[in-house]
Parts: sequence; structure tokens; C-alpha cells
Amino acid sequence: MTRGPELSPIGKIIYVVFRLLWTSLVIVVPTIGVWVASSLAAYRNGPVWLVCLAGLLLFPILPALWDLISELRRRRKAKRWHPRTLTTWDRLILRTLALNLIFLGALLASRPETIFTALSARGDWPLDQARHPLAERARGWIFAAADGLQWLYEAAHDNEYDGMIEAGARPSETPTPPPNAEDDPWSDPLGSTPPPVPPPDADAGATSADAKDAKDDAPPPLWPSPAEVHPAVVAMPASAKASVAEVGAYLASAEGDPRARVKAIHDFAATHVAYDYAALNAGLYPDQRAETVLRTGLGVCAGYSNLIKAIGDVTGDEIVVVTGDSRGIGGEISGGGHAWNAAKIDGAWHLLDATWDAGHREGDVFKAEYRTDYLFTPPALMGLSHLPEDPAWQLRAEPLSRGEFTRQPMLRPAFFAEGWSLIDPRRSQITVDSDVVLRIGNHGGRHMMALAVPLGGGRERRCQVRGEAEVQVRCDDLGAGTFNIELLTSPLDHGTFTYVGELQVNVRG
Repeated sequence: MTRGPELSPIGKIIYVVFRLLWTSLVIVVPTIGVWVASSLAAYRNGPVWLVCLAGLLLFPILPALWDLISELRRRRKAKRWHPRTLTTWDRLILRTLALNLIFLGALLASRPETIFTALSARGDWPLDQARHPLAERARGWIFAAADGLQWLYEAAHDNEYDGMIEAGARPSETPTPPPNAEDDPWSDPLGSTPPPVPPPDADAGATSADAKDAKDDAPPPLWPSPAEVHPAVVAMPASAKASVAEVGAYLASAEGDPRARVKAIHDFAATHVAYDYAALNAGLYPDQRAETVLRTGLGVCAGYSNLIKAIGDVTGDEIVVVTGDSRGIGGEISGGGHAWNAAKIDGAWHLLDATWDAGHREGDVFKAEYRTDYLFTPPALMGLSHLPEDPAWQLRAEPLSRGEFTRQPMLRPAFFAEGWSLIDPRRSQITVDSDVVLRIGNHGGRHMMALAVPLGGGRERRCQVRGEAEVQVRCDDLGAGTFNIELLTSPLDHGTFTYVGELQVNVRG
């Protein structure tokens, strides 16, 4: 047997490095496959341990069996034995790569959106109970790896409302965040506190009474605003509703303040259009252009948004349609297609969603319920439920990735407006062995009710709510399954409770 040429010292180093990298593939690729499959199991509340055990099939059991069978067949067919070009270890690596890449590719191709959501929401499942700084660093690496697959989600995801947006309704410029906007919903998300009144000695003629008058004259915060329909909309005659042009002309003449006028446009759409649940259920959408929606009084989110934009064109207000995904009631962690608006007022952009302020669904029927939760909503709070396709329309200094959006708990702006603060957990989905415990700060002196609703239907159960300044929500003995822990609040202990958000919990049982 002829020996090959002797390698130089540098050649030996290169050879060793190559062999190390080559060998590392047999660890890295199967690990990725197990991580993807086990994260999906954790997200779906499946047997994670079984997935990890099954990972042993992909390495080393199946590759070793494949090589053994191949070797036996080769020797049986060959008249005499010939040495192999590749070593047994190299063949095991190649077979491992082939099997695992086929498995991983099939898994990603079969359900790309769900896989991305699972990795983003539960990719750190081995660190569920870990709070050490090293665990937090590892968690950051895991989610950074998950974010690298965002392209996979976007390639498979289709926003069905994109094709319903009227020409010219989309933004033509890159927006900037409004002044004093806070990116962190857990600190001061409102970002709309009026500036402090100067002290009396700041001006020679100022007095404490002057300071009080100045404070009283300060404009109210943009959000939240009282849930009162603009007077011009209430008083609008039927003759002014004949066309978009007439609606716009009426509102322009009735309201001179740009901020109040945009609110009037929002209020008109929210009170004169009913959500078309029949079209949504059938998946067959009629014309969503502004004039049609105004005439029929029916529309989906694209129709509401088109109408608001079209009225704004008449009144001279700069309003655009923003498309993306939203998450609502029902445990939609990843969200679905949606459309809403952004309006430029006094040089600053603000977000509004008249669809979500118009009412809600009861069975298959739309129930009108006007509110202002999604009128000029602070970007940090809007970002808990709305993710635009163009990150610039998040109106945040540091836009969220889709993975970060997915991990956020599904809370509504009213949760924060009422003075609640989520202490723990701050995730859209968690896994527990049996009992569910939430800690929530109560700074508004309100009352909370919590319901454990089985995902997919079933009997809901009421959870225990205890405490005042800090409320503890405890759901005991739920049994194995996935539950949406819905949070409802009221100013009175026995009043009407309103939904303000939810978290999803997998209970191992």
C-alpha cells in the first residue's frame, strides 16, 4: 500500500481543524433536529421526552444500522473483499447528515409557520425554570437562532387582506416614532404624560395659581380618551352619509382640530360599519373599497381601513393603511392577517384600529360596542397585538422581531389603562406541572376575574383571585391540557367584567 505525501505542520493543523468541523456536524445537525421537534412538542403540549428519545434513532441507531446493512450487502455481492475509500466514522457522519437533513427539511416544509412560532415561543423549554444569568444568556442565543428562521415564516405566510387595500392607501414614507414614545410596555408604556408645569420661580410674574391654571389648560393625553362618540358623528344627518366625499366634507366643516377630526373619522367608521362575519366564515370577501363599505355598512378590517383613509383624503388628514398580523382572543399566539391605520397629526404619526373599536363577536354575530382602546394607542401597547409587515410602522425606536412579538403575553391596552401590570410570567405561553400561578400588580384599585378555558372547547373553570396591591391568580387541579387563562376586570366586585387579555398555559397533569 502506497503512503501519501507527508503533510507540512500547517497542513496538519488544517487537516485537524477540518476533521473537527466534519465530526462536529454529527452532533450539531441531529441536535438542531431534536430542538425543532421538541420545541414543537412543548408548544403543542406533547411528550417532549418521547421526541428526545426518538432523536436517538436519527443518531446513532439508524445511521449505524444503515451502514451495517450496506456493509453486509457489499460483502455478499463482492467476489473478494476490497477496502473502503471512506472510514466507518466518515460513513456514519454522511449517513447521519442525510437522514437528519431529510427529517429536518420535511418538518420545516410541512408546517413552517407553526415551527417558527413554536421555536419563538417555546424554543427555550429546557430552561423553563432557570433564572440564572447564564440561563438568560443561553435563552438569548436560542431566540436569536429562532429569529434567523423568520424568513421561513414570511415565505409561507400570506396576509389575505393585502389584495383588498385600495390603490394609494399604503404609506409612501418611512415614519418616525412619536415623541416620548416608550418601547417597553412594562415601564411607562403610555408615553403621553403632559410636560410638568414650571415652578413659580421659573417666571418673575408666575404664581402657584398660575401654575395650577397652566396645568388645567394642558392638553389631555392622547390615550386613553373617553369612550364618547364625537358630537359631529352623533349629529351627522343622513344626507351627509351619501358618499365618502360628503362624509369627509361634513366632518371637515364640523371639526377644525386635526386630532379631534381624526377621532371623528375613527368614530364614524367604528359606529357605521358592522364587521362582516359571514364573509369571514365563508372566506369569500365582497368588495372592500371605501364607497362600497359605506353603502353596505359591512366590512372586514380592510374595509374599515380603506374607509378611514378615504375620508381622511377628503378632510385633508394624512392617513394611511398599515397591513400586518394581529393577535386577538382565542389563543392566537402567532396571529393572523389584519389591516389598520396610522394618522399623522401635528407632524407625529399615531396608530388607530377602528375594527377592534367597533365591537366584538358573539358566536357568529357581530355585537356593536364602541370604544377607544385602539385610538392613538401608544406603540408599545399596540405592539402587543399588532405587528405590521413593515417594521417602521411599529413606531418604535427598536422594532420588535416577529419572535419577540410572539413571546409577548396577549394583553389588551385596557389592561394597562386600568392600572394593571403583569409581574410574572411575561410570556405568551408557559408550561406547568399542575397549578397555574400569575402575579399581577393592581395600581388602579380594580377587581379581576380569571377563567381557565380549555383550548379547542370545553368547560371553563374560574380561578382563584386573591390580593389587592398585588393580585395572585391561581388555577388549581386543571388536569392535563392546554388552557387560555383569560383575564377580565371591573371597577366593582360584582359588576360587569371586561376582557383585557390572556396567557396560554400547557399543563402536564
